Order: sequence, then structure tokens, then C-alpha cells
Amino acid sequence: MKRILAGVLMVAFAATTAVAADTVVMKAKNGDVTFNHKAHSASGDCKVCHGEGTPGKLTLGKDAAHKLCKGCHDAKKQGPTKCGECHKK
Repeated sequence: MKRILAGVLMVAFAATTAVAADTVVMKAKNGDVTFNHKAHSASGDCKVCHGEGTPGKLTLGKDAAHKLCKGCHDAKKQGPTKCGECHKK
């Protein structure tokens, strides 16, 4: 089941480019996660998520997404950090 979830997350991120959508919905067994790309990209610091170079497709599995997203929210002391705040059924 974890492999399926990781696969779904990777496909969702791989199918989305930095400018392709304002929001991205990632399917997860404990509730879908809606990521507002437009709001996050307003900071203009694309390399935080996309790394160096020209931003492009982003591929993240469950663990990488939790580390990147939750880690950033913890560090900035803003945004959701608890399961139910991101995962909506």
C-alpha cells in the first residue's frame, strides 16, 4: 500500500510543472492533499522546492514530500504541520 501511495504522489508531482497549475491535488489513502502552487510560488524562491537551475517537474514520494513540506512549515512556523491539516477526506 505504501508503494502505491508513493507511486501516486510521484506521478502527481511529475505530471505538474511549476507554471502548469495554480493548485495540485495529490491523492493519498488518508485523504487528498491540495497544494496551492500559486500561493507558494509568490515568494519567488523556487529553488527551495525545485533545487538549483530552471524550475521544472518535481518528483516527490511520501517521505520526501513530508520532509520538504512539513520541514519548511516547521522552520517558518507557518502553515499546516498536522496530518488532518493537509490530508482531507
